[in-house]
Amino acid sequence: MEQSPEFKAQVRLLADAGRELADRGWLPARTGHFSARLDDQHIAITAPGRSKDLLDAHDFMVVDLEGHLVSGSGEPGPETFLHIIMYRRDADLGAVLHTHSIHGTVLSRQVGGSLLLRDYEALRELPGCEHPTRGIQVPVFANHPDMQQLAARVDAAMDRDPALAGYLISGHGLYTWGQTVERAMQRTEAFEFMFECESLARQLPQ
Repeated sequence: MEQSPEFKAQVRLLADAGRELADRGWLPARTGHFSARLDDQHIAITAPGRSKDLLDAHDFMVVDLEGHLVSGSGEPGPETFLHIIMYRRDADLGAVLHTHSIHGTVLSRQVGGSLLLRDYEALRELPGCEHPTRGIQVPVFANHPDMQQLAARVDAAMDRDPALAGYLISGHGLYTWGQTVERAMQRTEAFEFMFECESLARQLPQ
């Protein structure tokens, strides 16, 4: 499967995304994970512990939607399940991106339960938010050593709000997704812009 045209195309897009997001400072110390759908049963995902600004095809593995390694070296990282649940939910989903920006991480530690984002034009990049004045609540999940349990919590939140476009893990970072890698990148940029605005606004005198 690593020789398939779809694998080569998707990992090229993910590698480009890795370089751009790392350049923005959102992927320090080899953090973050990216994935893209290959077909209805398989995804390409970054192998654990790789520098995201230097990704090539050897830094990806193929897993099925049960989390089993299909090709590549090593073992899938525990966060693989946070990607898999999204592909199981939506047959049209094409990519999931996970970043570790300073602003997103700090906010995830400051707020409890959820983060309100409202009155930002960038909200128009997210599904179900054509009117920025209405805003959205971004769930913030407590980090958990058992990623399957954390994935179950995320899955339950998606049941309650199927239009959800992203979430934070406390002290950990952002997960967002889209029908393509490009769309997931646009949503990542929108979220991270708003996180930076929120973080800076909280430093201003009231």
